Amino acid sequence: MARVVSHARVLSAPFTTHADFYRAEFTRHRQCLAAQREYFSERAITDADEALARVISQLEQLCAQDDAEQVIAGLLRKFNAVTGLSGWSDPTQLH
Repeated sequence: MARVVSHARVLSAPFTTHADFYRAEFTRHRQCLAAQREYFSERAITDADEALARVISQLEQLCAQDDAEQVIAGLLRKFNAVTGLSGWSDPTQLH
């Protein structure tokens, strides 16, 4: 059974691009890095933050690449190795 979606409904629906999703993820890494500032040298913080800012500014171009998911996933893993973000949990989100 086919569904027909009107133009009005499509235009009013919230739309988030892949770049927006990834931008939020990299921004979370920046926030996590800032929260851990006392545990790293100033140089390490500066270098990591500059790298995060560079990735965030280039997300549209990265997302346009054929291998975007693999490239961005690799970057997220590398930043996670520094920030440890995946190990942090929000207690209000636990069931």
